[in-house]
Amino acid sequence: MPDMDDAYANGAYIADAAAYPPRWAAQAAAFRNSLGDRIQNGVSYGPSPRMAFDLMQSEGVSKGTVIFVHGGYWLKFDRTYWSHFAAGALARGWTVAMPSYDLCPDLRIAGITQQIAQAVMTVADMTTGPISLAGHSAGGHLVARMLAPGMLPEAVRVRLCHVMPISPVVDLEPLLSTVMNADFRMDTAMARAESPVHQPAPTVPVTVWVGADERPVFLDQARWLAEAWGCDHVITQGEHHFNVIDALADPTSDMIRRLTMAP
Repeated sequence: MPDMDDAYANGAYIADAAAYPPRWAAQAAAFRNSLGDRIQNGVSYGPSPRMAFDLMQSEGVSKGTVIFVHGGYWLKFDRTYWSHFAAGALARGWTVAMPSYDLCPDLRIAGITQQIAQAVMTVADMTTGPISLAGHSAGGHLVARMLAPGMLPEAVRVRLCHVMPISPVVDLEPLLSTVMNADFRMDTAMARAESPVHQPAPTVPVTVWVGADERPVFLDQARWLAEAWGCDHVITQGEHHFNVIDALADPTSDMIRRLTMAP
């Protein structure tokens, strides 16, 4: 029986892993400060204090909106760690929204999914034009869930031009065998219901993105979704679970090019 806790442990296999979150937070804070009046901080999309997003405006008329949903195994982090990763889309003339959400065990994963749907709907109400969704790790799961039938109103769904789950967890059943499930409080039925691999293949363009140096289970998870949905599947060499999102900050990267390619 494989050790699922070890299989899904990312930091233990990344050099200097503990340095990443404080570095992200510092870079994110500096980036927010650099935007001046082009950022709206803490826009509420629901009753919980964590149900809020930062909205960062491009210079000039926006071509569309990228919504980025952060990861952290539905257990940690918030929007303030990731602001600098908006740089790529902003430079290409797109607005960027980054929501926080309530975390387990205060809320179950199904409840987080519903919060992200509400965030997407609120951002859609505040913006015009196409919408791309990107999410990392648990955030990759959450943006994939937005493509489930009936998750978003049709008026919002038709504006989706690309969805990019980055290093996502898309089959939640293996997590039942981890210590994290004490906080997730999932049973098999819940895990299956929240697993994007069991959703119908969407009509919206999807790219599943993963780093070649990630843990084997994350390579598996990405492949499972690509096979289930018949969508694009990108494996980038030399990247692991923590630096695979660096391309979001680069306006010339293929990751950003795909996310900001209006229909």
